[in-house]
Amino acid sequence: MGLPKVEALPEEVDIVISAIRTDLSFLEAWRPIFQRYHLIIVQDVELNSDPQVPLGFDYDLYAHQDRVRILGPELASSLRFTGHACRCFGFLVSKKKYIFSIDDDCVPAKDSDGNLVNVLEQHITNLKQPATPFYFNTLYDPFREGADFVRGYPFSLREGVPTAISHGLWLNVSDYDSPTRILKPGDRNNNFVDAVLTVPRASLFPMSGINIAFDKEIIGKAMFFGLVKLTGGNPFFSRYDNLDDIWAGLCCKIICDHLGYGVKTGLPYVWRKDTGSPMLSLQRENKGVHLLEHIIPFFQSLRLPHTVVLVEDCYLYIASQVKVRLSSVDPFFQQLATSMEMWIQAWKAVSS
Repeated sequence: MGLPKVEALPEEVDIVISAIRTDLSFLEAWRPIFQRYHLIIVQDVELNSDPQVPLGFDYDLYAHQDRVRILGPELASSLRFTGHACRCFGFLVSKKKYIFSIDDDCVPAKDSDGNLVNVLEQHITNLKQPATPFYFNTLYDPFREGADFVRGYPFSLREGVPTAISHGLWLNVSDYDSPTRILKPGDRNNNFVDAVLTVPRASLFPMSGINIAFDKEIIGKAMFFGLVKLTGGNPFFSRYDNLDDIWAGLCCKIICDHLGYGVKTGLPYVWRKDTGSPMLSLQRENKGVHLLEHIIPFFQSLRLPHTVVLVEDCYLYIASQVKVRLSSVDPFFQQLATSMEMWIQAWKAVSS
């Protein structure tokens, strides 16, 4: 059953970068892979200077005034794309079928033989080949070259389902929360595991936006890193650090399970540079860590009606349940649900 890798065609892929710093020299390390492709660079609303993009890249840069022009002043001011979440505006305006997004603290990794990993090729291969969420294959992805379904795998399930998300991993810095980083400061992920897995149906997972690709036509309308909050008296949003991508992943996984799509995790790897102080991060993450204890049970118990068959309607239903079931936990969730509704409005505004 193993299928060969597929080429990532420039006409079907956009690379979306969130510019939270002026210096985008990290792109130089990606030049061998990105040179043929179009980049969408989205400037953080709180970044006052224009990002400095190395010469030779094909890109469009979107600043706050561009968001106002495209979305209108009301939506643009309500959806204050900030931090790494500003990349979501790039998801909106892309006209390509597939979107790949990478953080600016990552560079290409090398595989166990020392060869540069072609991240785009692997992500697009993951997305173009089926997923198997309904029955776990113990030899990992049966559609990879040299693999197949194991004995006992029903033939009726071997066609698989369309893959919506390819969730890549990274070497060096482990994706720990701040308490774990404080307890294990020397931990590094040095294991290049040559495997791709489908996340089973009804299993949630902590999606990271660090190294991710997705099929915009399938799941783009739910790919909103919307877990942000208003600071008192401040018109600008600030993030519940390290939860905005996880929130998006939970929404997407619930919808994929409901509509019969798949999510893969594993290859491709990138190399992530060492990040900032875990003590400083702990101060920012503290409330988000506590909110997770309410967020996960909410999604574990959430059931979408059988009559809801479109991604945008699934997403709006989740927003309605956030208002009903989570607003009593923290008033912030009322605001979050409203932002989710505005995200769908923005999608319709850009698509019209």
